Amino acid sequence: MSTELLHRPAIPTARAPRPVTHVIDLPPVSPGHRLAGSRFTPFHRLIAAGLTVNAMYALVLLLSAPTAAALFVTTITAASVNMAVAVLIRHQYVVNALFAVATRAPLSWPLRVRAALAKVHHVGGGVHVGCAIAATAWFGAFTAVLSTQPHIGAAGGVHTPLVVVALLIATDLVVIAICARPSMRERHHDVFESTHRYGGWLALSLFVALTFLVAISNGGDVVAAVAASPNTWILVVLLIGAAIPWLQLRRVPVEVVRPSDHVALVSFPTEKRPRTGSALHIARRPLGQWHAFANMVTPDEPGFRMAVSRAGDWTSGLIADAPEHLWVRGVPTTGVGTCARLFTKVVWVATGSGIAPCLPHLLNDPTPAQLVWVTRHPERTYGTELVDQILAAQPQAILWNTDEDGKPDLAELAYKAYLESGAEAVICISNKAATLKMVSELQRRGVPAFGPIWDS
Repeated sequence: MSTELLHRPAIPTARAPRPVTHVIDLPPVSPGHRLAGSRFTPFHRLIAAGLTVNAMYALVLLLSAPTAAALFVTTITAASVNMAVAVLIRHQYVVNALFAVATRAPLSWPLRVRAALAKVHHVGGGVHVGCAIAATAWFGAFTAVLSTQPHIGAAGGVHTPLVVVALLIATDLVVIAICARPSMRERHHDVFESTHRYGGWLALSLFVALTFLVAISNGGDVVAAVAASPNTWILVVLLIGAAIPWLQLRRVPVEVVRPSDHVALVSFPTEKRPRTGSALHIARRPLGQWHAFANMVTPDEPGFRMAVSRAGDWTSGLIADAPEHLWVRGVPTTGVGTCARLFTKVVWVATGSGIAPCLPHLLNDPTPAQLVWVTRHPERTYGTELVDQILAAQPQAILWNTDEDGKPDLAELAYKAYLESGAEAVICISNKAATLKMVSELQRRGVPAFGPIWDS
């Protein structure tokens, strides 16, 4: 395809982006990279790996012809271990540690190795989903064993309470899993968020009750039985992990500037300056909706900013009715953009409001970058001041105005910028369909390309 891009009119207070003559065709798919662009991504491979390990363990267990008592103990322990891994892998401190280790690789390492390490953002989601599904299956097996063995808990007179609590937990886990399906999450995000939060709290509460009931079912010293059970200590770790972000809950003053009715720049002047590439969860009410936005650090200014673009009722409400205070929870969490540190130069491809997560890297990241921004009238939507800042940091930026030039082929546009800039990788922040398509197209040509994976 050959598409002409008109030169954008100059901006008085910043250098205009360089003109683009035409977009080049993508080369043929590389035979050695066909699988790289397939739908079976590292995220899906990690899910499959987790399920395979659990299936193999289940097979070994069944082949050993275990007794009902052994099945009772083994199934609940396997469910607890998988649940602990599923929850803790998504904890903010664990996520930050994974990215810190992966991005520590020196630039002198082979590009292939660094590109593999850059896929660290698949780890949290893949392990979380795989272990969560396995935990639900194991707990279903535990509930089945318990329900069909009336002698379990009979000595302590707690068989019926055990069955009731187990059924409640199993039902809760199934509801959480159903509401976390990608289609459900996209269409009913509020339902997904509520079931994950409140369903998770309910599951932890019921697990506490179950732990004591299991201890009572042994007919001996309850305290000793609770202390001796590995499930107790797994549960303690989960409770501490769940509590930490909420113990860091705080209400902070904010300053909101609205360049247009499409975006708000939210400043946090009293907060500590976070690391570039991190995001912080914010909410108007502690028990309301929580949303994560990328943190932007401005040199010589205290605190940091966030660019909140209109994308749904919550963001629209914040832009229309700017708050004076917001609630923040936990610590800034590292995102996919941090993988840019693994490369000598990166092409950032953003469409529309996708520019917001890119801004911290474009404005304050030492990694050399080339910006490709496809959007409608940048100044009208995001304000001249913000566009000026972007162009001051990225004087060679390519801005494609879709109102004037139509929609380009993102992969071809990104590939041209990748070749001309001498970059080692491409990072795309766009909607789900556009991001996955562009990343796949480039990976199949041997180009290291990355983007959010919308995992649940």
